[in-house]
Parts: sequence; structure tokens; C-alpha cells
Amino acid sequence: MLSSTSLSIGYHQPLASNLDLQLRPAEMVCLIGPNGAGKSTLLRTLAGMQSPLQGSVKLGEVDLHSLPALDLAKQLAVVLTGRVEAGNLSAYALVTLGRHPYTDWRGTLTPHDEEAVQHAMRLTGSDVLASRPIHELSDGERQRVMIARALAQEPKILLLDEPTAFLDLPRRVELLQLLKRLSRETNCAILLSTHDLDLALRIADKLWLLSSQGELHIGLPEELALNGSLARIFHSEGIEFDHASGAFKVHQPACGPISLHGEKDGVATAWTWRALERIGYEVHNNGARHPVHVDVLDANHWRLSTPNGQSEHVSLESLIETLSPKPT
Repeated sequence: MLSSTSLSIGYHQPLASNLDLQLRPAEMVCLIGPNGAGKSTLLRTLAGMQSPLQGSVKLGEVDLHSLPALDLAKQLAVVLTGRVEAGNLSAYALVTLGRHPYTDWRGTLTPHDEEAVQHAMRLTGSDVLASRPIHELSDGERQRVMIARALAQEPKILLLDEPTAFLDLPRRVELLQLLKRLSRETNCAILLSTHDLDLALRIADKLWLLSSQGELHIGLPEELALNGSLARIFHSEGIEFDHASGAFKVHQPACGPISLHGEKDGVATAWTWRALERIGYEVHNNGARHPVHVDVLDANHWRLSTPNGQSEHVSLESLIETLSPKPT
């Protein structure tokens, strides 16, 4: 649906060059990378809002940047990061603005326009918000309405810049799951930029991974984890990618190695591991016993062994307080 050839993006100087990209129907792609790498610039260029420095972007077989705005809006919709101030407009009235490419100069809605608006609101679960003023909606509700407005355009391609930026964790999960479902149900190609790295790994059909040096790596989330691209690009940003768990971890000051024994798949062992890593320990569970060692006896009982002796702990907080680095 959307493709680029030898694309170079940026302003006076290129942020990334020689980008050959493709978005396919019913595919949800997450664009991730460090701050300042050029994710928003790439989205704006693909949306026709910014001219490329070199190369071309095509919608089907047509140069996207040569299309009249109304023709482009019938095929491609955009949801940007900033909050839209819509005054006293109702959610329904805001979604009807998505029909602008199809209506006359008075904005008169035909029965088909009305059905397109209602269908978009049903798809996003925002139909229950139809009569409510936009300014009364929560951030999550407002974002659903904005996606419904974009879907009312009946686009083939939907581009979103940080759609989860103002949302709490449960709403971020809901929104990305919604977008994944929409890509399947509408056959729409969806590209979104996000800083929710863990969610992107779990939900995206494909990742576009843009580095600070302008390198773009494209592949399945699992492929980019296995070939080391995720670990390499985010390492310099103070974030470490753990191949074994598939999770990102923040670099912490090293407290040295510590061994941990407990039920291998036990919940208490897993959360003890995370707590130890959080305070800066390099945790091992390979059978070797280090000078500093923790036994997880059960969910409410830990034994700490150090060169100075042993201590028993009946809460994880007590264990972590004992092991936490002391201020100098």
C-alpha cells in the first residue's frame, strides 16, 4: 500500500537515508527507537506532511507527495500526539469531521457518511461516548474518538505518532490491542511510533527500529531480538535488552554478583530476581553459589547468606533493605 525508495528524511541534514520501506494491508507496524532518532520526522514524511530530502514515497503506484490533499485524505489518515482542543464539540461531531474529504463545502453528511461515522465509532468502542463533549472525556476516551475520526475517512493506511503518550498502563495496553484488532478487521495498514518497547515486542506484527545514527532495521520483533539489533541500539541509551526474558532493563550501578536459589518457575523467585536486579545486583541461578547468596524458601521466607553470616527475612522488603547499597 505504502512504500518508499531511497528515502532520505530530515531538515537541513538527513536524519536517516536510503530507506526502502513497505506497509502492507492488515499489518500493524511499530516504529521504535531512541529520542531524537527521527521517528516523528519519518511519520510526517510518509504522511505527506513533510517533503523528503531525497527519494520518493508512493501510495500504490502514485507519488504520495504529488497527490491533491483531498485525494490523499481518502486513502491515508493521521493521528498526531498533541491533544486536540475541540471546544464544546461532542464526540460524534468530532468524528464527523473525518468525512471532510467526501462532503460538500457545507459539510453536509449523506446517509453513507452517517453510516461511516457510526461504523468507525462502533469499531473503536467510542459509540457510547457519542453525545459527550470532548472536553469531558478522559485521555483514553479522547484517543479512541480521535482514532474513530481517522477511521471515518475510510483510509487504507493509518499513521499514529505516539498514540499512547498520555495514557496509563492499562489504557496503553487496551489501545495497542485495539489497533491490532482494527488492522485485521478493516484490512488497514497501521504504522505507529511508540516508546512502549515491551508492548511493541508483544503486539506488533513487525518492528521498524530506527537508531540515532539513522540506521533502520526491519523485521519480526523476535528476529530483531535474536540478531542483537534491539540490544545494540538501546544499549547506549541506558537500557539493556535481556534476550532470555525478552524484556528491557534499565542500567543500574553494579553491586556485584549474587546467586539466587528457589523454585525455578516460582513466582516468588521471579520477583525476587527482579528486585535484586533493580537495586543493582548481577543475579545468577546456574547452580553455583556466590559469596552473597539468597535462598527463596517460600513466598514469605528468604534466607540471606554472606561472608558475615546468615539472616532470615519474612518479607521481600526486609531482604532488599539489607542488601541495598548504603549511602556513602
